[in-house]
Amino acid sequence: MKQTMWLENQTLGTDFILLGLFSQSKYRTFLYSLIFIIFIVALTGNATLVLLIYSNLHLHTPMYFFISQLSLMDMMYISVTVPKMLLDQVIGIHNISVPSCGTQMFLYVTLVGAEFFLLAAMSYDRYVAICHPLRYSILMNPRVCILLGLVCWFLGSIDGFLITPITMNFLFCKSREIEHFFCDVLALLKLSCSDTSLYETVMYLCCILMLLIPVTVITSSYSLILLTVYRMNSATGCRKAFVTCSSHITVVILFYGAAIYTYMLPASYHTAENDMIVSVFYTILTPVLNPLIYSLRNKDVTAALKKVLWSELV
Repeated sequence: MKQTMWLENQTLGTDFILLGLFSQSKYRTFLYSLIFIIFIVALTGNATLVLLIYSNLHLHTPMYFFISQLSLMDMMYISVTVPKMLLDQVIGIHNISVPSCGTQMFLYVTLVGAEFFLLAAMSYDRYVAICHPLRYSILMNPRVCILLGLVCWFLGSIDGFLITPITMNFLFCKSREIEHFFCDVLALLKLSCSDTSLYETVMYLCCILMLLIPVTVITSSYSLILLTVYRMNSATGCRKAFVTCSSHITVVILFYGAAIYTYMLPASYHTAENDMIVSVFYTILTPVLNPLIYSLRNKDVTAALKKVLWSELV
């Protein structure tokens, strides 16, 4: 009884300590400056893309609606983890309270799950645009687009509501040091003195399911797109279809490549260092790459940006 009370006191009364990216690095100042610049560029790029899409009538189409949702997720995504990490390095305090840790975990898991399904919705949008162009305005009307967007957010939040309470209710009587730069589920479970094997197995299966559903939608959509493009006799039509889909395919490969390593590989393949490196890739680098991919490779976005800049100069 006393031991149980002691464990509960340890769980509820002590903050966690985020070791972060800088704890074992010889180049802390350089690494800090680089991540700070990436963070500012990611926020600026995604915010600019969102504002361009909502302010330019030519960009009020289903494809750009989903791109704006992706940018919104990326802004929130990088803001959940990076500011806390940078601030901790400046003030020299790496503590995070249990409620703050749970909140960070919930937001992170929700946004990851929502982005999984959003990328699937974007591939379906490209499938309808290329394979059913005459019915596109009917199949992808504004109501359908908003509904798909809400479904993506809802499914992501379900993931957050399921994983976060269960994870945070385990007893943490081992070291309070989290070998990560945010409250990652797997990193936190390593600190628990409870038997988490069943939970880890169930979570592993759920993560595989959450990945397989959108991957199936994406694979099916692009298989049908490739079949339609193959049947096209027009070289111009083939080129246009390729340009339309190439940006999304690039984002899918970047995001899902890292996610498959994190959520589908068994625990025996994971190390704290590798998990942190992969998390840096899709938590910090992907949000800065997405607006660049969709803007630099998209004539409509670059034209809208030039129009805005020109109007400001004039």
